[in-house]
Amino acid sequence: MRLSFDPVAFDLVQGLATWLGVMVVLSIVAFITSLLISLATSGFSGPPQVVMHLFQAFIDLIGTSPRRCWAMTQLTFREAMRKKTMAVFALFALLFLFAGWFMSDVTADADLQVKTYVSFVLRAVSWLIPMMALLLSCWGLPEDIKARSLHTVVTKPVRRHEIVIGRVMGYIGISSLVLGVVSVVGWFWISRQLPDTMQKQMTARVPHYGSLSFISSEGKEEAQGINTGDENMYRSFIEGNTKARAIWTFTNIDPGKFSAAHPFVLESSFDAFRTYKGKIDRQLLCQYTLVNPKKNIRVTLNAFEINEYRRNTYDVVEKNPSLEDNETHKAVELKDLLADGELRVEAACRSSSQFLGMAKSDLFIRMPDRSFASSYFKCILNIFLMMVMVVVLGVAAGCFLKGPVATILSLVINGVGFFAYTFVHSLVTGEVDYHNPNVKFQGAGPFGALYRIVTHTTPGIAFEDTMFFKVINKLDEASLNVLWAVSKVFPNLEAFDTTEYTANAFDVPWDAGILPCLATTVGYCIPWLLVGYFSLSLRELESK
Repeated sequence: MRLSFDPVAFDLVQGLATWLGVMVVLSIVAFITSLLISLATSGFSGPPQVVMHLFQAFIDLIGTSPRRCWAMTQLTFREAMRKKTMAVFALFALLFLFAGWFMSDVTADADLQVKTYVSFVLRAVSWLIPMMALLLSCWGLPEDIKARSLHTVVTKPVRRHEIVIGRVMGYIGISSLVLGVVSVVGWFWISRQLPDTMQKQMTARVPHYGSLSFISSEGKEEAQGINTGDENMYRSFIEGNTKARAIWTFTNIDPGKFSAAHPFVLESSFDAFRTYKGKIDRQLLCQYTLVNPKKNIRVTLNAFEINEYRRNTYDVVEKNPSLEDNETHKAVELKDLLADGELRVEAACRSSSQFLGMAKSDLFIRMPDRSFASSYFKCILNIFLMMVMVVVLGVAAGCFLKGPVATILSLVINGVGFFAYTFVHSLVTGEVDYHNPNVKFQGAGPFGALYRIVTHTTPGIAFEDTMFFKVINKLDEASLNVLWAVSKVFPNLEAFDTTEYTANAFDVPWDAGILPCLATTVGYCIPWLLVGYFSLSLRELESK
């Protein structure tokens, strides 16, 4: 099992700068729009009222009472219990009771069977819990306004933003209770369904990735290898029995983490491209060379056969009882190779006229494993963060829309964020690959796209350097800037789905799996809470 993408560490500073830029732009646009609307509807007395509402919002924020917020949270919880919200447990009980009938003996491969069971549980939780939270949050306030039960609340010394916060906390509490119980039940269900022989496959590998570069068959340094015809070009290939090499450079390695209990293991998941079938019972040969650039140590390891469809673990010490420097022919210890925390691994294909394909994440140093529970509940944590975003959006939408309309709005925004965020991102930026910003469409804007449709020109052909195309590029740039601001309304919920990590027996990394989700949740909830507060403050509750 292997990941088909490169885990990219989240840049918190850049993300914060982008968020502040978007917030400033949206705040200015909202303020100017409010002034214009108030001026058109109320004359010259309108703008002072806008300023007064902003000042009142500041006063309300300072005077927030945790006690009143907690009282609203308890009220929300009791109302949900009275409406038998917890009946959703019955749905999950049915799923877990009968799923085993259809999933037993899915495959004889232990890795794939573990992946099937883990994916089923996490997918079910990530789909049903946010949907339950969405329906709760979107229909809560509109139903209270329709039933006039909220009128009793607003007569008490409760500020409008405390109602919003209390509702959000209450729905988060209810959904968290359901999520916690279901995730624990799912954990035990996986453990009970899998036989004892597969229990050892339930682990969380911790990869240490390096940077990847290539050497061509002529011995020249290249950024990429050979393209064997793949349209995606995710993996580059090196030719067998030539000077071609794929080189991974690892830094910040801690030699103290490796011992007899935790050996130094290189794990790979290379692809193969065959120019001829060869021997049907033989796999392609690969050979590693370990290089310490500072101590000028170079050790060539014994070749091994790769499995094209499964991961290949290579225990350096076990497969090579004696490590010997290529030039001095002296014995080398592992700690010498890992000195200063740097190591370069060169991979070569030893099968003539055959090709090995690799991407950056296809080779890594396997650090000591963590427990499967660690990865499983990190994935649950991301589902919780996604649920929080769904609740905040639903409550904010319910502050100014009726239940059905608020539900549709939430479904559209969350649906685009979960299913089509990559497409929206490529539409705005012109990037073909979300993780490779250097690969872009030529003329990605609406005017450039319209020109290509009319003239039947492919995106690979660059525009000429003429005044006509300069005008098109400027128009595209202006339109894409507007579209960029609009695209920030949709959260990147695709990043919250870390099921592939856990299902493929990887630990969910903090910098690439948890931190971006946490930052997105905080940055997304703040503006929607403000929208909910101002909408409820300016809304006439008598209007149903």
